[in-house]
Amino acid sequence: GQLPVEYMRGKPLCMELYPLLFSSCRIPGPKHDYVAHYGNSRRSPTHITVVRNYQFFQLEVYNSDGSRMTESQIHSQLHRIRSQSWKTDKEPMGILTSEHRHTWGEAYNRLLRDKLNQESVRMIETGLFSLCLDSPVMRISDEKYASRKAAQILHGGGTYSNSGNRWFDKTLQFVVGEDGSWGLLYEQATAEGPPIANLLHHILEYCEKPDPKRAPLVPIPMPKKLYFHIDRDIKRDIEQAKQNLDILINDLDVHVFNFKKFGKELPKEHNMSPNSFIQVAVQLSYYRVHNEVCPACDIASQRMFRGGRTEYIRSPTNQALKFILAFDDLTVSREAKLELLREAVDAYSELTAQALRGHGIDCHLLGLKLQAIEEGRSIPKIFMDTAYGLATHWKLRTGQVPTNTDSVMCFGPLVPDGYAVCYNPQADHVHFAVTAFNCCEDTNAETMARTLKETLCDLQELLQPTV
Repeated sequence: GQLPVEYMRGKPLCMELYPLLFSSCRIPGPKHDYVAHYGNSRRSPTHITVVRNYQFFQLEVYNSDGSRMTESQIHSQLHRIRSQSWKTDKEPMGILTSEHRHTWGEAYNRLLRDKLNQESVRMIETGLFSLCLDSPVMRISDEKYASRKAAQILHGGGTYSNSGNRWFDKTLQFVVGEDGSWGLLYEQATAEGPPIANLLHHILEYCEKPDPKRAPLVPIPMPKKLYFHIDRDIKRDIEQAKQNLDILINDLDVHVFNFKKFGKELPKEHNMSPNSFIQVAVQLSYYRVHNEVCPACDIASQRMFRGGRTEYIRSPTNQALKFILAFDDLTVSREAKLELLREAVDAYSELTAQALRGHGIDCHLLGLKLQAIEEGRSIPKIFMDTAYGLATHWKLRTGQVPTNTDSVMCFGPLVPDGYAVCYNPQADHVHFAVTAFNCCEDTNAETMARTLKETLCDLQELLQPTV
């Protein structure tokens, strides 16, 4: 409760998410998962879990007198973990957490039959967060390196790489590679983009002026290695999970780029919302690649309400469609195109304002559908309608994560034939991450990214024509 309240558009935001980021974990169940929080119990956890070469260690980060350990103390403990974990553990336990939820729910129950496993799993779940110490990402070429790093943090790069260094159910996992690459992976059931971005900002600010506390001269106990008892059944579960994870990873195409021609200052100079401007650009890019406009969603925060999470903003509007159809039409004048662009951007800004005020439709409809199921009623006809099915098949999942940190954020598409486009607009450049699945012949992350770059340049030309 020490954090100053955040504001958006002059309104205070709900701060309840922050305490939930630490010492929390998603727990698999046979029918459905739940999220467990261990941070507000009388004896809150004082350890983190460190994973290296598929081995998990419990690292206490508070001294016995309740004071926080100093950096030099934690540093020496990490060295101890490093020297204890040169050999790779034969069985990457963390891979199990990447399985389909039902499969993992069953495997989880098998795993917990053993007391040793119970204690180790409990330590991972209750820890403040996880720290994954990864082996280096293969550097193929400089231009692909950013994309490789993003994929590495998202999934660990596969069973022969660092995927065994993850516990995907954990709310927060900091990933630090031997090559100096680092990032943060968060589990969406508990965490949200903006609080995570603020956490990152806080960490980076702290690194600029760290706490100069001297370490007390007390010997620190060795970090405790967490052991697992692996029987035939669990070994089989792990092998199956390895195969499935590698299939998933090979299917995901991640393309990251930094657009350097302009940033959020350009639309602002023309009195346009930067987010709405980029949204229209993404819509136009999709149209240029696929020759159609598709169901697309952007994410709006609902934190103006207590306990609020997110709502979808449905991006395609009639105004956007008019602009898209006119933009590549040579018979339409520049002035007319500018006017249509302004209308499309304004329409989107109005939709955003509605969603922020709690007037979005998707959470509301989902609530009604779930209520019908819970009460054993027949599901209302709208949810069985083809139009509703089409309108919620999000081929474009987009999201702005506006942050003070110059960072790249990415996530995967919502549907097999879709894209995800995540972006972080800075003053004079914008970071983009475009993802798509290789199994779909129609989508291609690289083509989409290239078209997006060209589209942004074309829009800049429209706003500021070079004679």
